[in-house]
Amino acid sequence: MVRLVISGCNGYMGRVVAALADADPDITVVAGFDIDSTGTGACPVYPSPAAFTGAADVVIDFSSPMALDGLLLYGASTGIPLVLCTTGYSQEQLDAITDASKRIPVFRSGNMSLGVNLLVDLVRRACSVLGSSFDVEIVERHHRRKVDAPSGTALMLADAAASRLPYDPVYVYDRQSVRQPRGSNEIGISSVRGGTVVGQHEVIFAGLNEVIELRHSADSRDVFASGAIAAAKFMAGVKAPGLYDMTDVIK
Repeated sequence: MVRLVISGCNGYMGRVVAALADADPDITVVAGFDIDSTGTGACPVYPSPAAFTGAADVVIDFSSPMALDGLLLYGASTGIPLVLCTTGYSQEQLDAITDASKRIPVFRSGNMSLGVNLLVDLVRRACSVLGSSFDVEIVERHHRRKVDAPSGTALMLADAAASRLPYDPVYVYDRQSVRQPRGSNEIGISSVRGGTVVGQHEVIFAGLNEVIELRHSADSRDVFASGAIAAAKFMAGVKAPGLYDMTDVIK
């Protein structure tokens, strides 16, 4: 039985994770962390990780970048693996996550969907074949409430492309501020916000007289929660420090 703590338990994604965990016979939710410590479920809710002293096997975090410091301190003091599903981290925070992974097991992914992680692999393969003969553009669409842009998934896709391109690409987020032709070393990343769109990502390879498009659409946030549960089950059995991602889970 995996003893799970949900960070951001009173948020939308935290509640979805809790519902799936409650239906899973291999998981029991032992606590939640949330700045709104009002308990709405069967487990106690704590305002910060430091307030919880009980036993646990893994933490799933769907909260805010502001919660990162407390989670990393909690992980370092207990050795409990962290599954970080939050996006919008600064470079300084990403560096802190990498540093923490030298001491404890840390899982981080910009997107918890199996389909998106397959898309990431397909982007790598496409860039290996197409090379510099095709321009790469990424368009992501999300609901009006999403606060960070571009999405963590869009950056995952851009990084996947960059890892296989024969040049060092520059990420371009805004073309309005300049009037010039597109550079051959650019990866364009565009963000759309509106309505209740759960998440759509499109990678466009534009070449001479032909265009290739790879696309993923999420119709429910359940796909992200299911991926987080799978990652938590995997990480609960991991003892070695390191930075893990969905590739490790899929394997």
